[in-house]
Amino acid sequence: MQKAHLTPLWSVGAGVIGLVAVDASDALSAAGWGAGLLYLIVSNTLLARGLRTRGVMRLGAANIVTASRSTLVALVTAIVATSFTDAISVPLLVVLASVALVLDAVDGWVARRTGTSSELGARFDMEVDAFLLLALSAFVASELGWWVLTIGLLRYAFVAVGRVVPWMRAPLPPRYWRKVVTAVAGIALVIAASGIGSPWVGLGVTAFALCLLSESFGRDVVWLVRHRGGAAGAPGGLAPDTAS
Repeated sequence: MQKAHLTPLWSVGAGVIGLVAVDASDALSAAGWGAGLLYLIVSNTLLARGLRTRGVMRLGAANIVTASRSTLVALVTAIVATSFTDAISVPLLVVLASVALVLDAVDGWVARRTGTSSELGARFDMEVDAFLLLALSAFVASELGWWVLTIGLLRYAFVAVGRVVPWMRAPLPPRYWRKVVTAVAGIALVIAASGIGSPWVGLGVTAFALCLLSESFGRDVVWLVRHRGGAAGAPGGLAPDTAS
């Protein structure tokens, strides 16, 4: 019988092949290789742990799409890490990030069509979203200012507070607006990274994205404050099927 903890290995293998391909077309630095491999190892280890905990033997169709998107995020991470010390191919970064964003819509559609929606899949999807925003915001911040990092760090700050304040870990009610805001933030960061138009375009779209994210997280914080007498739930205070 297939072991659950071995299931994500194909994603690691695909990621390594992807890193080799990226390195061949646009050389990665040692830091880029390290960041890409570290993401692959950590993300797939956590996925394997989630599968094992739930007794799941294999990934469903929707989770395969999410795993493919996660592999692309590993490549984006490697390129961004390389950009801190060496020149990189911005078009390649933009294409990889754009495909990852498109697949974000595909995995949800596949889950609904195949009836394979699950708490683990939603959580996996959310974490991939969050790290993609973090990687892209780190790249854009080097050009527009380090305030842009706030876009990628808001979700992790939310989780950090939840580790200290138990009632901040209570599950939130489903709200589709969170997914919309996350998608808008990703698109805004890709536009800023591409350098399309004047620097003001990048500043405008990222500032708009930050405002939307602040509103979304702020609304969740207000809800949690009002319901802080309830029991703590999902880590980070996020409902399993949603992402702020």
